[in-house]
Amino acid sequence: MDLDMNLTLAIGAAALAAALVCGWRGAQPPNPLKGPRLMPWRPLMVASASVFMLMLVHAVNLMGVHTGRQ
Repeated sequence: MDLDMNLTLAIGAAALAAALVCGWRGAQPPNPLKGPRLMPWRPLMVASASVFMLMLVHAVNLMGVHTGRQ
């Protein structure tokens, strides 16, 4: 499957939004009355930020800039 520019930008925008939300949720102080957190917000933030970076590089490659080894 070949990703075109629109799909690449859509996935990148979704990954950036997920990274921002997960970063915000991970920065909230714990609430002992509610119990333990069941979502690992910080690893999810790192994973979605990594997907965003991959989509950013892919978009640059689609624009014609050669990244990587020559």
